[in-house]
Amino acid sequence: MPLFKVPFNGYSVKFSPFYENRLAVATAQNFGILGNGRVHVLSLPPSPSLPLSELVAFDTADGVYDLAWSESHDSLLVAAVADGSVKLFDTALPPTQNPLRSLQEHTREVHSVDYNPTRRDSFITSSWDDTIKLWTLDRPASIRTFKEHAYCVYSAAWNPRHTDVFASTSGDCTVRIWDVREPGSTMIIPGHDFEILSCDWNKYDDCCIATASVDKSIRVWDVRSYRAPIAVLNGHGYAVRKVKFSPHHRNLMVSCSYDMAVCMWDFMAEDALVGRYDHHTEFAVGVDLSVLVEGLLASTGWDELVYVWQHGQDPRAP
Repeated sequence: MPLFKVPFNGYSVKFSPFYENRLAVATAQNFGILGNGRVHVLSLPPSPSLPLSELVAFDTADGVYDLAWSESHDSLLVAAVADGSVKLFDTALPPTQNPLRSLQEHTREVHSVDYNPTRRDSFITSSWDDTIKLWTLDRPASIRTFKEHAYCVYSAAWNPRHTDVFASTSGDCTVRIWDVREPGSTMIIPGHDFEILSCDWNKYDDCCIATASVDKSIRVWDVRSYRAPIAVLNGHGYAVRKVKFSPHHRNLMVSCSYDMAVCMWDFMAEDALVGRYDHHTEFAVGVDLSVLVEGLLASTGWDELVYVWQHGQDPRAP
């Protein structure tokens, strides 16, 4: 299966929504604690037996924790950087003409970025400064700052159908649901007893959300009735770093963890764990599913490797 070695520790990987053979990787030197970062844009080979190739790379003065492809411009990437900045890169331009813009409002590390899939000119960022910020491409400053979390906001994700609705997860152990037309959060879910590191909305059910926590579990919630989760998925041995619903199957999701594993789940099945991949040799912290190619997965981790493979196959197979 295609493989790529990056010079720094991998933090996030995202497939392009426009090109089925393209993905971007966020990396950080020295495990993201101190040092530089780099954004890699990679191309999938015509044959699975060949390695991934690099189209372009952009260097940053600090580690890059997350990135998101624009939903409206096929060459535009937004990166969440450890120095508190949000940087916009155009992959069609040479590195000397990048970044296009550097937005410096967060006062601590920016940990996640998510592009709005329905209103395609806006994105949100979440930060260790306990806030989320809403941005649009045509403005040099954020439109709004959301401040209710009491600790680091590790992730924020747009609802796939409701243009103004997003969810956020935090070290304060809550999930908050927001509507940008409202003055404050519209819902607070005490999701886990430990920090919540990631969330994602179901692409086929706009009331269904998954959360991943330091408590090693993934929980699935119906926001119309959230007193108890509709599913609790146990199987990871350490904190679950990211969770992502499938864009092709309502019941499927993928996760990655500090136990170095990537897992595929069917949250409606009695035996929910339908696939486990132990190809990483350090923390697995980035995972994604292709929107354009059904069953195609990518992952990255602190072992400085990027894998791309088809679900059901061995990521390490030649």
